[in-house]
Amino acid sequence: MTLIYFVRHGETEWNRERRIQGTTDIPLNDTGRAQARETGRLLASRDWDLIVSSPLLRAHETATIIAAELRMPQPLILAEVAERNYGAAEGLDHDQVDALFPGDSPVPGRESREDVTARVIPAIVALAEEHPGESIVVVSHGGVIRSVLMSVAPGEHEVPIRNGSVHSFRHTDGTLDLIAFDDPIEVSSNEFSDVELDDQNPAERIITG
Repeated sequence: MTLIYFVRHGETEWNRERRIQGTTDIPLNDTGRAQARETGRLLASRDWDLIVSSPLLRAHETATIIAAELRMPQPLILAEVAERNYGAAEGLDHDQVDALFPGDSPVPGRESREDVTARVIPAIVALAEEHPGESIVVVSHGGVIRSVLMSVAPGEHEVPIRNGSVHSFRHTDGTLDLIAFDDPIEVSSNEFSDVELDDQNPAERIITG
């Protein structure tokens, strides 16, 4: 069994402005850097074997700050966990998207949710299989985490995915299972006791990469 802890990157100015980021490479703002440090301090209550990151600056900067807090090496890049491509919607706020692409109008260049899942889940499974029995931090994006949740725990946890939040999964025999959404870390979620934008789902509308 391998433990995978997804972290959503810290805040950017586009997050603050509710603009859709997608693959647009926006850095963290000061709030985002503080969130990354806080998440790193939270994760420091556990032992970790590896930190990997999306190649996008906001995720990689978050991962680098977390690595420093954990006194671990620089994060490795995992290209498959880059954010969903929102095509022509990137840089727009939601009112602008609704005006330009009303109803079910297609957004040129937008990656489908199914395509996101098809690239992310196999990459995470492969990562887990390369590191059996380890605990791994994966710093990624709201749209990626949302896609994994929709695949692993459909219909659950449709509330927003916060900047800097942690969501824990376990890999066993080629499958991923959710341990805890918005994992508090200091609670023993590892005993197994048991959010980026979907333009058509109001529950996800504030998640913008």
